[in-house]
Amino acid sequence: MTTSADRARQGRDARKQAPRSAHATWIPSVDRSDPVAVLERQGRDRLPELLPIRYGRMSVSPFAFLRGGAAVMAADLAVQPHTGLTVQLCGDAHLLNFGLYTSPERALLFDLNDFDETYPGPFEWDVKRLAASVAVAARENGHAEADARAAAYGAAAAYRRTMRKLAGEGELAVWYTSVEADRLLPLLRSGRRRRRLESSLGRARRRTSLHALGKLTETVDGQRRILHDPPLLEPAGASDMAALRKIFSDYRSTLAEERRLLLDRYRFADAARKVVGVGSVGTRCFIVLLVGRDADDLLFLQIKEAGRSVLEHHLPHGPYDHPGHRVVAGQRLLQAAGDIFLGWLTGPQGRAYYWRQLRDTQGSADVAGMPPDNLRAYARLCGTTLARA
Repeated sequence: MTTSADRARQGRDARKQAPRSAHATWIPSVDRSDPVAVLERQGRDRLPELLPIRYGRMSVSPFAFLRGGAAVMAADLAVQPHTGLTVQLCGDAHLLNFGLYTSPERALLFDLNDFDETYPGPFEWDVKRLAASVAVAARENGHAEADARAAAYGAAAAYRRTMRKLAGEGELAVWYTSVEADRLLPLLRSGRRRRRLESSLGRARRRTSLHALGKLTETVDGQRRILHDPPLLEPAGASDMAALRKIFSDYRSTLAEERRLLLDRYRFADAARKVVGVGSVGTRCFIVLLVGRDADDLLFLQIKEAGRSVLEHHLPHGPYDHPGHRVVAGQRLLQAAGDIFLGWLTGPQGRAYYWRQLRDTQGSADVAGMPPDNLRAYARLCGTTLARA
Protein backbone atom coordinates (compact mmCIF):
# COMPACT_ATOMS: atom_id res chain seq x y z
CA MET A 1 0.00 0.00 0.00
CA THR A 2 1.39 3.42 -0.99
CA THR A 3 1.34 6.47 1.26
CA SER A 4 0.47 10.01 0.21
CA ALA A 5 4.20 10.76 0.24
CA ASP A 6 4.80 7.84 -2.14
CA ARG A 7 2.13 9.11 -4.49
CA ALA A 8 3.56 12.63 -4.37
CA ARG A 9 6.95 11.22 -5.30
CA GLN A 10 5.40 9.29 -8.19
CA GLY A 11 3.84 12.52 -9.39
CA ARG A 12 7.16 14.33 -9.31
CA ASP A 13 8.77 11.45 -11.20
CA ALA A 14 6.03 11.67 -13.83
CA ARG A 15 7.01 15.28 -14.48
CA LYS A 16 10.24 13.99 -16.01
CA GLN A 17 8.18 12.76 -18.97
CA ALA A 18 6.45 16.11 -19.33
CA PRO A 19 7.97 18.93 -17.29
CA ARG A 20 5.74 21.89 -16.54
CA SER A 21 7.60 24.02 -19.06
CA ALA A 22 6.54 21.58 -21.82
CA HIS A 23 2.93 22.68 -21.37
CA ALA A 24 3.70 26.37 -21.79
CA THR A 25 3.36 26.53 -25.57
CA TRP A 26 1.28 24.78 -28.18
CA ILE A 27 3.09 23.71 -31.32
CA PRO A 28 0.76 22.50 -34.11
CA SER A 29 1.60 19.13 -35.60
CA VAL A 30 3.08 19.30 -39.10
CA ASP A 31 0.30 16.98 -40.31
CA ARG A 32 -2.47 18.68 -38.34
CA SER A 33 -5.90 18.02 -39.82
CA ASP A 34 -7.93 20.95 -41.11
CA PRO A 35 -10.43 21.75 -38.30
CA VAL A 36 -13.25 22.00 -40.84
CA ALA A 37 -12.38 18.52 -42.12
CA VAL A 38 -12.53 17.21 -38.53
CA LEU A 39 -16.04 18.64 -38.12
CA GLU A 40 -17.15 17.27 -41.48
CA ARG A 41 -16.01 13.78 -40.49
CA GLN A 42 -18.06 14.10 -37.32
CA GLY A 43 -21.07 15.11 -39.37
CA ARG A 44 -21.10 12.04 -41.60
CA ASP A 45 -23.19 10.02 -39.16
CA ARG A 46 -25.42 12.88 -38.01
CA LEU A 47 -28.80 14.04 -39.25
CA PRO A 48 -27.87 16.13 -42.31
CA GLU A 49 -30.85 18.48 -42.01
CA LEU A 50 -29.58 19.61 -38.58
CA LEU A 51 -25.93 20.23 -39.50
CA PRO A 52 -26.56 23.83 -40.67
CA ILE A 53 -27.89 24.58 -37.18
CA ARG A 54 -24.71 23.15 -35.65
CA TYR A 55 -22.40 25.15 -37.90
CA GLY A 56 -24.51 28.25 -37.46
CA ARG A 57 -24.26 28.03 -33.68
CA MET A 58 -20.50 27.43 -33.84
CA SER A 59 -19.94 30.41 -36.12
CA VAL A 60 -21.42 32.91 -33.65
CA SER A 61 -18.12 33.54 -31.84
CA PRO A 62 -14.69 32.03 -31.07
CA PHE A 63 -16.05 30.67 -27.77
CA ALA A 64 -18.99 29.04 -29.57
CA PHE A 65 -16.54 27.41 -31.99
CA LEU A 66 -14.48 26.12 -29.06
CA ARG A 67 -17.67 24.69 -27.48
CA GLY A 68 -18.55 22.75 -30.59
CA GLY A 69 -14.96 21.86 -31.51
CA ALA A 70 -14.09 19.28 -28.84
CA ALA A 71 -12.88 16.92 -31.58
CA VAL A 72 -10.59 19.62 -32.97
CA MET A 73 -8.99 20.30 -29.60
CA ALA A 74 -8.71 16.58 -28.81
CA ALA A 75 -6.62 16.09 -31.94
CA ASP A 76 -4.38 18.99 -30.92
CA LEU A 77 -3.96 17.71 -27.37
CA ALA A 78 -3.11 14.21 -28.57
CA VAL A 79 0.22 15.29 -30.03
CA GLN A 80 1.28 17.28 -26.96
CA PRO A 81 3.40 15.84 -24.11
CA HIS A 82 1.71 14.47 -21.00
CA THR A 83 2.77 12.70 -17.83
CA GLY A 84 0.87 9.47 -18.44
CA LEU A 85 -1.20 9.98 -15.28
CA THR A 86 -4.65 8.74 -16.29
CA VAL A 87 -8.02 9.79 -14.88
CA GLN A 88 -11.64 9.51 -15.98
CA LEU A 89 -11.83 12.59 -18.16
CA CYS A 90 -14.92 14.68 -18.70
CA GLY A 91 -13.55 15.06 -22.21
CA ASP A 92 -15.15 18.48 -22.75
CA ALA A 93 -14.50 20.49 -19.58
CA HIS A 94 -15.06 23.99 -20.93
CA LEU A 95 -16.58 26.75 -18.79
CA LEU A 96 -20.18 26.22 -19.89
CA ASN A 97 -20.13 22.50 -19.11
CA PHE A 98 -20.19 23.35 -15.41
CA GLY A 99 -23.43 24.28 -13.76
CA LEU A 100 -26.13 23.72 -11.17
CA TYR A 101 -28.24 20.65 -10.65
CA THR A 102 -30.22 19.05 -7.85
CA SER A 103 -28.98 15.89 -6.16
CA PRO A 104 -31.36 13.01 -5.32
CA GLU A 105 -31.27 14.43 -1.78
CA ARG A 106 -32.52 17.75 -3.26
CA ALA A 107 -29.34 19.68 -2.49
CA LEU A 108 -28.39 22.28 -5.10
CA LEU A 109 -24.86 21.44 -6.28
CA PHE A 110 -22.33 22.91 -8.69
CA ASP A 111 -20.60 20.34 -10.88
CA LEU A 112 -19.75 19.16 -14.36
CA ASN A 113 -22.91 18.61 -16.38
CA ASP A 114 -21.92 17.16 -19.78
CA PHE A 115 -20.34 13.73 -20.22
CA ASP A 116 -20.82 12.84 -23.88
CA GLU A 117 -17.04 12.70 -24.39
CA THR A 118 -16.01 11.12 -21.07
CA TYR A 119 -13.12 8.66 -21.40
CA PRO A 120 -10.01 7.55 -19.47
CA GLY A 121 -7.03 9.68 -20.47
CA PRO A 122 -4.27 12.09 -19.39
CA PHE A 123 -5.46 14.44 -16.64
CA GLU A 124 -3.83 17.38 -18.40
CA TRP A 125 -6.37 17.29 -21.24
CA ASP A 126 -9.33 18.36 -19.10
CA VAL A 127 -7.26 21.03 -17.36
CA LYS A 128 -6.11 22.45 -20.69
CA ARG A 129 -9.63 22.37 -22.13
CA LEU A 130 -10.85 24.36 -19.13
CA ALA A 131 -7.95 26.83 -19.20
CA ALA A 132 -8.31 27.39 -22.94
CA SER A 133 -12.04 28.09 -22.57
CA VAL A 134 -11.32 30.60 -19.80
CA ALA A 135 -8.80 32.46 -21.94
CA VAL A 136 -11.09 32.52 -24.98
CA ALA A 137 -14.04 33.72 -22.88
CA ALA A 138 -11.90 36.48 -21.37
CA ARG A 139 -10.72 37.70 -24.76
CA GLU A 140 -14.25 37.58 -26.13
CA ASN A 141 -15.36 39.73 -23.21
CA GLY A 142 -12.75 42.32 -24.13
CA HIS A 143 -10.47 41.67 -21.15
CA ALA A 144 -6.82 42.63 -21.31
CA GLU A 145 -4.40 39.84 -22.21
CA ALA A 146 -2.97 39.95 -18.69
CA ASP A 147 -6.46 39.39 -17.26
CA ALA A 148 -7.09 36.49 -19.63
CA ARG A 149 -3.84 34.84 -18.56
CA ALA A 150 -4.59 35.45 -14.89
CA ALA A 151 -8.02 33.82 -15.20
CA ALA A 152 -6.66 30.75 -17.00
CA TYR A 153 -3.82 30.48 -14.50
CA GLY A 154 -6.32 30.77 -11.64
CA ALA A 155 -8.33 27.80 -12.96
CA ALA A 156 -5.20 25.64 -13.16
CA ALA A 157 -3.94 26.80 -9.76
CA ALA A 158 -7.28 26.01 -8.12
CA TYR A 159 -7.17 22.55 -9.67
CA ARG A 160 -3.66 22.00 -8.27
CA ARG A 161 -4.54 23.26 -4.78
CA THR A 162 -7.68 21.12 -4.59
CA MET A 163 -5.79 18.05 -5.77
CA ARG A 164 -3.18 18.60 -3.08
CA LYS A 165 -5.88 18.99 -0.41
CA LEU A 166 -7.84 15.92 -1.49
CA ALA A 167 -4.67 13.84 -1.72
CA GLY A 168 -4.48 13.92 2.06
CA GLU A 169 -8.09 12.79 2.54
CA GLY A 170 -9.45 9.27 2.89
CA GLU A 171 -11.12 7.57 -0.06
CA LEU A 172 -14.68 7.93 1.30
CA ALA A 173 -14.11 11.55 2.23
CA VAL A 174 -13.05 12.31 -1.35
CA TRP A 175 -15.98 10.32 -2.77
CA TYR A 176 -18.52 12.30 -0.76
CA THR A 177 -16.96 15.71 -1.41
CA SER A 178 -19.25 18.07 -3.31
CA VAL A 179 -19.39 21.74 -4.24
CA GLU A 180 -22.56 23.38 -2.91
CA ALA A 181 -24.19 26.03 -5.08
CA ASP A 182 -23.96 28.65 -2.34
CA ARG A 183 -20.19 28.69 -2.87
CA LEU A 184 -20.96 30.87 -5.87
CA LEU A 185 -22.10 33.76 -3.67
CA PRO A 186 -18.73 34.65 -2.08
CA LEU A 187 -17.31 34.99 -5.58
CA LEU A 188 -19.15 38.29 -5.94
CA ARG A 189 -18.88 41.38 -3.86
CA SER A 190 -22.08 42.77 -2.43
CA GLY A 191 -24.16 44.75 -4.87
CA ARG A 192 -26.21 44.32 -8.00
CA ARG A 193 -24.37 41.27 -9.37
CA ARG A 194 -24.59 39.43 -6.06
CA ARG A 195 -28.32 40.13 -5.78
CA ARG A 196 -28.76 38.89 -9.33
CA LEU A 197 -26.89 35.68 -8.48
CA GLU A 198 -28.99 35.15 -5.36
CA SER A 199 -32.09 35.53 -7.52
CA SER A 200 -30.67 33.07 -10.08
CA LEU A 201 -29.98 30.47 -7.40
CA GLY A 202 -33.54 30.86 -6.18
CA ARG A 203 -34.87 30.28 -9.68
CA ALA A 204 -32.57 27.29 -10.13
CA ARG A 205 -33.95 25.68 -6.97
CA ARG A 206 -37.44 26.01 -8.43
CA ARG A 207 -36.49 24.94 -11.95
CA THR A 208 -37.47 21.27 -12.00
CA SER A 209 -39.19 19.20 -14.68
CA LEU A 210 -42.47 20.67 -13.45
CA HIS A 211 -41.11 24.16 -14.05
CA ALA A 212 -40.77 23.26 -17.74
CA LEU A 213 -44.45 22.29 -17.88
CA GLY A 214 -45.70 25.57 -19.32
CA LYS A 215 -42.87 25.89 -21.83
CA LEU A 216 -42.75 22.34 -23.16
CA THR A 217 -46.32 21.05 -23.04
CA GLU A 218 -49.87 21.92 -23.90
CA THR A 219 -53.20 20.24 -23.17
CA VAL A 220 -54.87 18.61 -26.19
CA ASP A 221 -58.22 16.89 -25.69
CA GLY A 222 -57.52 16.68 -21.98
CA GLN A 223 -54.08 15.09 -22.49
CA ARG A 224 -50.63 16.57 -21.98
CA ARG A 225 -48.63 16.82 -25.22
CA ILE A 226 -45.22 18.25 -26.04
CA LEU A 227 -45.31 21.57 -27.86
CA HIS A 228 -43.95 21.86 -31.40
CA ASP A 229 -41.19 24.36 -32.17
CA PRO A 230 -39.63 23.22 -35.47
CA PRO A 231 -36.84 22.62 -36.27
CA LEU A 232 -35.65 22.65 -32.62
CA LEU A 233 -38.54 20.62 -31.21
CA GLU A 234 -40.58 18.42 -33.54
CA PRO A 235 -43.13 15.65 -32.92
CA ALA A 236 -41.81 12.12 -33.16
CA GLY A 237 -43.11 10.35 -36.25
CA ALA A 238 -45.09 7.11 -36.04
CA SER A 239 -42.03 4.89 -36.56
CA ASP A 240 -39.95 6.86 -34.05
CA MET A 241 -42.79 6.77 -31.53
CA ALA A 242 -43.11 2.99 -31.83
CA ALA A 243 -39.35 2.57 -31.45
CA LEU A 244 -39.24 4.89 -28.43
CA ARG A 245 -41.99 2.96 -26.68
CA LYS A 246 -40.04 -0.24 -27.26
CA ILE A 247 -36.67 1.05 -26.08
CA PHE A 248 -38.29 2.76 -23.11
CA SER A 249 -39.23 -0.70 -21.91
CA ASP A 250 -35.69 -1.95 -22.58
CA TYR A 251 -34.13 1.03 -20.81
CA ARG A 252 -36.07 0.20 -17.66
CA SER A 253 -33.98 -2.97 -17.22
CA THR A 254 -30.76 -0.94 -16.85
CA LEU A 255 -32.04 0.79 -13.70
CA ALA A 256 -31.72 -0.41 -10.12
CA GLU A 257 -34.80 -2.19 -8.81
CA GLU A 258 -36.08 0.64 -6.62
CA ARG A 259 -35.78 3.06 -9.55
CA ARG A 260 -37.65 0.68 -11.83
CA LEU A 261 -40.47 0.65 -9.27
CA LEU A 262 -40.54 4.45 -9.27
CA LEU A 263 -40.53 4.60 -13.07
CA ASP A 264 -43.41 2.09 -13.21
CA ARG A 265 -45.61 4.72 -11.54
CA TYR A 266 -45.44 6.77 -14.75
CA ARG A 267 -46.92 6.07 -18.16
CA PHE A 268 -45.56 7.02 -21.58
CA ALA A 269 -47.57 10.00 -22.89
CA ASP A 270 -45.65 11.67 -25.75
CA ALA A 271 -42.25 12.12 -27.38
CA ALA A 272 -40.51 14.66 -29.61
CA ARG A 273 -37.18 15.15 -31.36
CA LYS A 274 -35.11 17.91 -29.75
CA VAL A 275 -32.03 19.83 -30.89
CA VAL A 276 -29.59 20.30 -28.00
CA GLY A 277 -26.34 22.14 -27.32
CA VAL A 278 -23.74 23.14 -29.89
CA GLY A 279 -21.37 20.22 -30.43
CA SER A 280 -24.22 17.71 -30.07
CA VAL A 281 -26.41 19.19 -32.80
CA GLY A 282 -27.13 16.56 -35.43
CA THR A 283 -27.07 13.59 -33.08
CA ARG A 284 -30.38 11.82 -32.56
CA CYS A 285 -32.03 13.16 -29.43
CA PHE A 286 -35.59 12.85 -28.14
CA ILE A 287 -37.49 13.92 -25.07
CA VAL A 288 -40.13 11.69 -23.57
CA LEU A 289 -43.08 12.96 -21.53
CA LEU A 290 -44.25 10.65 -18.74
CA VAL A 291 -47.39 11.23 -16.67
CA GLY A 292 -47.68 10.02 -13.08
CA ARG A 293 -50.49 10.42 -10.57
CA ASP A 294 -52.44 12.91 -12.71
CA ALA A 295 -52.05 15.27 -15.66
CA ASP A 296 -49.94 17.68 -13.60
CA ASP A 297 -47.52 15.03 -12.27
CA LEU A 298 -44.99 15.01 -15.08
CA LEU A 299 -41.53 13.62 -15.66
CA PHE A 300 -39.39 14.47 -18.69
CA LEU A 301 -36.66 12.10 -19.78
CA GLN A 302 -34.14 12.68 -22.53
CA ILE A 303 -32.85 9.92 -24.77
CA LYS A 304 -29.71 10.93 -26.59
CA GLU A 305 -27.55 9.13 -29.10
CA ALA A 306 -24.11 8.23 -27.77
CA GLY A 307 -21.29 7.90 -30.28
CA ARG A 308 -17.60 7.34 -29.88
CA SER A 309 -15.87 9.87 -27.65
CA VAL A 310 -13.74 12.38 -29.53
CA LEU A 311 -10.89 11.14 -27.33
CA GLU A 312 -11.14 7.50 -28.43
CA HIS A 313 -9.29 8.13 -31.67
CA HIS A 314 -6.20 9.16 -29.69
CA LEU A 315 -6.17 6.78 -26.71
CA PRO A 316 -6.11 3.04 -25.95
CA HIS A 317 -9.41 1.15 -25.99
CA GLY A 318 -11.45 1.90 -22.86
CA PRO A 319 -13.37 -0.44 -20.55
CA TYR A 320 -16.81 0.01 -22.20
CA ASP A 321 -17.80 -1.25 -25.64
CA HIS A 322 -21.25 0.37 -25.51
CA PRO A 323 -21.03 4.18 -25.96
CA GLY A 324 -24.15 4.72 -23.85
CA HIS A 325 -22.69 2.65 -21.03
CA ARG A 326 -19.48 4.70 -21.32
CA VAL A 327 -21.39 7.98 -20.87
CA VAL A 328 -23.48 6.72 -17.95
CA ALA A 329 -20.52 5.14 -16.15
CA GLY A 330 -18.43 8.28 -16.68
CA GLN A 331 -21.15 10.55 -15.31
CA ARG A 332 -21.61 8.33 -12.27
CA LEU A 333 -17.88 8.43 -11.60
CA LEU A 334 -17.42 12.16 -12.11
CA GLN A 335 -20.51 13.79 -10.61
CA ALA A 336 -20.77 14.20 -6.87
CA ALA A 337 -24.39 12.99 -6.97
CA GLY A 338 -25.87 11.28 -9.98
CA ASP A 339 -29.16 11.34 -11.84
CA ILE A 340 -31.30 8.44 -10.60
CA PHE A 341 -32.72 7.88 -14.10
CA LEU A 342 -29.40 7.38 -15.91
CA GLY A 343 -29.52 4.32 -18.15
CA TRP A 344 -28.39 3.07 -21.55
CA LEU A 345 -29.44 0.72 -24.32
CA THR A 346 -29.08 -0.17 -28.00
CA GLY A 347 -31.84 1.20 -30.19
CA PRO A 348 -32.95 0.75 -33.79
CA GLN A 349 -30.24 0.22 -36.42
CA GLY A 350 -27.84 -0.74 -33.63
CA ARG A 351 -27.41 2.84 -32.45
CA ALA A 352 -26.35 3.41 -28.85
CA TYR A 353 -28.35 5.72 -26.60
CA TYR A 354 -28.40 6.86 -23.01
CA TRP A 355 -31.30 8.14 -20.91
CA ARG A 356 -31.35 10.85 -18.27
CA GLN A 357 -33.74 13.25 -16.64
CA LEU A 358 -34.27 16.17 -19.02
CA ARG A 359 -33.99 18.82 -16.35
CA ASP A 360 -33.53 18.68 -12.63
CA THR A 361 -32.72 22.23 -11.62
CA GLN A 362 -29.99 22.75 -14.19
CA GLY A 363 -28.42 26.14 -14.85
CA SER A 364 -25.06 27.55 -15.85
CA ALA A 365 -23.29 30.87 -15.40
CA ASP A 366 -23.68 33.67 -17.91
CA VAL A 367 -20.02 33.94 -18.84
CA ALA A 368 -20.58 36.48 -21.61
CA GLY A 369 -19.98 39.94 -20.22
CA MET A 370 -18.44 38.79 -16.92
CA PRO A 371 -15.96 41.40 -15.67
CA PRO A 372 -12.37 40.22 -15.09
CA ASP A 373 -12.65 39.71 -11.32
CA ASN A 374 -15.83 37.64 -11.60
CA LEU A 375 -14.43 35.52 -14.41
CA ARG A 376 -11.27 34.84 -12.41
CA ALA A 377 -13.35 33.76 -9.42
CA TYR A 378 -15.62 31.58 -11.55
CA ALA A 379 -12.63 29.99 -13.28
CA ARG A 380 -11.17 29.10 -9.88
CA LEU A 381 -14.45 27.48 -8.86
CA CYS A 382 -14.48 25.42 -12.06
CA GLY A 383 -10.87 24.36 -11.46
CA THR A 384 -11.76 23.28 -7.93
CA THR A 385 -14.78 21.36 -9.19
CA LEU A 386 -12.81 19.62 -11.93
CA ALA A 387 -10.25 18.43 -9.38
CA ARG A 388 -13.01 17.04 -7.18
CA ALA A 389 -14.40 15.09 -10.14
